[in-house]
Amino acid sequence: MLPTERLAYSPIPDRARLALPGGARLAVWVIVNVEEWNPRETMPRTVLTPPAGGSPIPDIPNWAWHEYGNRVGFWRMLEVFDRFNVRCALAVNGGAIHAYEPISRAALERGWEFMGHGFGQKNMQKVPDERADIAKTTDVITAFTGRRPRGWLGPGLTETWDTPDILAEQGYEYVCDWVLDDQPVVLKTTTRPIVSIPYTQECNDVAMMLIQHHKASEYRDRAIDQFEQLYSDAHASARVMALVVHPYIMGAPHRLRYFREALEHIQSRSGVVFWTGDQILDWYLGTRVKGEALTR
Repeated sequence: MLPTERLAYSPIPDRARLALPGGARLAVWVIVNVEEWNPRETMPRTVLTPPAGGSPIPDIPNWAWHEYGNRVGFWRMLEVFDRFNVRCALAVNGGAIHAYEPISRAALERGWEFMGHGFGQKNMQKVPDERADIAKTTDVITAFTGRRPRGWLGPGLTETWDTPDILAEQGYEYVCDWVLDDQPVVLKTTTRPIVSIPYTQECNDVAMMLIQHHKASEYRDRAIDQFEQLYSDAHASARVMALVVHPYIMGAPHRLRYFREALEHIQSRSGVVFWTGDQILDWYLGTRVKGEALTR
């Protein structure tokens, strides 16, 4: 199906009001992306261009750049989450569950949500068998956590034409790749609907730091500006805001301060709840007006 066949255009002012518990206006969720990069393949991203160009294998400097995030950066970020008592969503490659098991264990002990994020950090259009890749990722998360993941984020937000259909077939209830709204929306599939929960490309450290090459403080400034506008927008109907971080990017020593300051600003305001994706999903499904319930 084309994207326009999966959901109809819907201007946000024309929708039924969404209300969060306790009169809150904004649900904020933090997604931590933990990836496993295969040193036998071209690196998913690069911080250092090889002197003669091309894509050398092994690419030690770029593999090590990512590896630093899992060895050091994640643990630096974890102190911030513990300080602010934020329970995150861990978007994790299936292969990273055991490759970086201490990270998985720390997230599990804190009650974080585990989201499927491909088995490896590879474009889903280049995965030999997408259905098998999703199933393998689901199985390893389920075995480790004791719960089937309910949400999915494609590596690099990549999908094939069939991804939402396969996800719905395999029991997934929400997806994050469709960054097109400030409220959850419903996507059609060949079996049952799946919910798109607001994610972000703008308050995402990959976009800001690696593509747009901003200084580290841009993350704080942009996150606060985005929060204030969404908070204002939500005077009549609730909104959802996502903050996306990667341990090898925002976990770097010169950047973490600005992520911490963004969280501090958001937590200082009333009317905000810090939720995970599955909490947002349950709230949304529970508040949909009669006649709009998802068909299972």
